[in-house]
Amino acid sequence: MKRYIGSMLLAIAGTAAQAQVLSPLVKAHPQVNTARLARIDSVVNEYIRNDWVKGVVVLLAKDNQLLLNKGYGLQDADTKKPMPANAIFRIMSQTKAITSVAIMMLYEEGKLLLDDPIANYIPEFKNARVLDAYHAADTTYTTVPANRPITFRDLLTHTSGIDYAAIGSDQLRAIYQKAGIPSGLGSIDMNLLDAMKLLAKQPLKFQPGTQWQYGLNTDLLGCLVQVISGTTLDVFFKQRIFEPLGMHDTYFTVPAAKASRMAAAYTETADGKIIKWGHAFRGIDEDYPLMPTQFYSGGAGLSSTAYDYAIFLQMLLNKGRYNNVQLLSPRTVEMMTTGQQDYLFNGSNNFGLGFEVVTDKGAALGPRNKGSFAWGGYFGTTYWADPKAGVVALIMTQQSPNSHGDLAAKLQALMYASFK
Repeated sequence: MKRYIGSMLLAIAGTAAQAQVLSPLVKAHPQVNTARLARIDSVVNEYIRNDWVKGVVVLLAKDNQLLLNKGYGLQDADTKKPMPANAIFRIMSQTKAITSVAIMMLYEEGKLLLDDPIANYIPEFKNARVLDAYHAADTTYTTVPANRPITFRDLLTHTSGIDYAAIGSDQLRAIYQKAGIPSGLGSIDMNLLDAMKLLAKQPLKFQPGTQWQYGLNTDLLGCLVQVISGTTLDVFFKQRIFEPLGMHDTYFTVPAAKASRMAAAYTETADGKIIKWGHAFRGIDEDYPLMPTQFYSGGAGLSSTAYDYAIFLQMLLNKGRYNNVQLLSPRTVEMMTTGQQDYLFNGSNNFGLGFEVVTDKGAALGPRNKGSFAWGGYFGTTYWADPKAGVVALIMTQQSPNSHGDLAAKLQALMYASFK
């Protein structure tokens, strides 16, 4: 009898462990209407047939189970190579969520507090200044002292006053360009810590904690991971996140052996024609994922597959646990996916510690449930996780800009319409 009970407990434990892992096998789900879900095929294929997008990968998982993981169209229009489900994409700003998790891992180890001044770790950020008056004619400006120091929470929520080079506001973009601040996009011939120390000398756009502004906050967080942990960001990610979770296709520099799986990058002309990105377009060489780098951009540097990133999101839906590894505590995940601000950063949703978080207002405007967390990437990748529905979803393209970017919203509607 004791042996029987022991065997039962082992079986139950084994089943529970398996339930935490996202199987690569696509299966039907009793709470999903497969005929309705199949509508995704016709919509994606219509966009490809009309040459509105060259290739797409769509992934949907519910309750730790893959319902869809499929490539559509072409990985490379020149070679006519079909898009595989395991194509590797430049995920750009999807890197931010992984960097945010790394910071919260160090938080759980007692290495930092969220409201610590970052100047405690990078002294160049002491005595920050805020832009007061800017003169566009010669890009000169005046500043006033910051009312308080920049904190980790400010960086995680994009409320520090730090802006973006290349894609930020007109004033700070010009100031950053004149100072030589890198954007974090593409291949950068600069040491990350040196770049962040240079950023520290530039004015903030506003007083810390008073507004939301997308910026180099997460690149700075990545630098802080390096400073606090004593290891480079690529090594930290590999040893502390990717290997424990079983993410085998996520890199700052994609190995040569996997280069053939990189999805080609595209852009759109003024008349809507899709063309190859090219090596010099917008200062971003499309081959940057294959180039060795010492600038590990925590805001935009990674390349990955839909399935690999789904593993990362599933870990968060599992309250920090995956593959028998507790990467974060349930409470820390709850903090990360809870809105941190007293205002809606985009008019409908809030922002947590690394994610957009759906509010009551946001849930009323679209199918994602309240508490869903999401973001995307510059080259046309989108993800969200919905704790209430038990859903992980990714829609991956490699095209920027895209005048038919409504594809993701349509596919989202089709996914939720298939749930019983």
